[in-house]
Amino acid sequence: MSTGPSKFLGEVYETAQGVFCVRPEDQFVAKELISTGSYSAGELALLALFVNEKSNVLMLGGHIGAIAVPLSRRIAELTVFEANPETYKLLKLNLRLNNCANVRHFNMAANDVHGELQFVMNTVNSGGSKRMPREKHQDFFHDDPEIRTVPACRLDDQLAGQSFDLIFMDIEGSEYFAMKGMPRLIERTRVLVTEFLPHHLSLVAGITVSDFLSPLGAFNSLIVPSQGKVVYKPEMHDFLARACAEGRGEAAIVFHKDVIALQ
Repeated sequence: MSTGPSKFLGEVYETAQGVFCVRPEDQFVAKELISTGSYSAGELALLALFVNEKSNVLMLGGHIGAIAVPLSRRIAELTVFEANPETYKLLKLNLRLNNCANVRHFNMAANDVHGELQFVMNTVNSGGSKRMPREKHQDFFHDDPEIRTVPACRLDDQLAGQSFDLIFMDIEGSEYFAMKGMPRLIERTRVLVTEFLPHHLSLVAGITVSDFLSPLGAFNSLIVPSQGKVVYKPEMHDFLARACAEGRGEAAIVFHKDVIALQ
């Protein structure tokens, strides 16, 4: 018996990192998975340095699961938040396709307060979807994205009583708001990995480097993998301020509670 018209979710591909349903119109994550068989291998290798089979990890910005799926195989538990309701559908499906039984997932935006926020849902680069920017720069709206209202939460409340060995954030300018909403979780973790893009600080969040660093005062080392460099607490602000002045972003930087010495 027919249950009504089916809805197209995407096309399914078998890759080196798992089986993924993707939307072919996405010219970034989907295109890389389809053309190369993997996505963001460098970030996965970086995360692998700080986790093991007993680790409990919090991921903010799960997208369709291209990183979450292979990461889940290396650790004990993974908790994933994804704000975009359309990519969240693919995330749920891809977790099922890959039998990721150790992953919890939430369709919510990490924020400094509970409630709702407006969300820009890009199609050409769905991974670039983000909260409504403070400045509506044309780069964020070039593909005529749909704007939706999505639920938002303080993670300290949503995940009360929990702790994580590592927190990973790739949420397109919402990092500061997420961190303001999880001071207890930050206090309990040793490692925090985040994207750092100067235009996200200025145009999306409307904050300074000092604002960005304000929730991270307990971290003693900043590891910059692209430069093979460690920056210690007294120099963190100046280092990131120079990166902003030069327009130099980093796909991933690592804040560590320990004083790290490069080998």
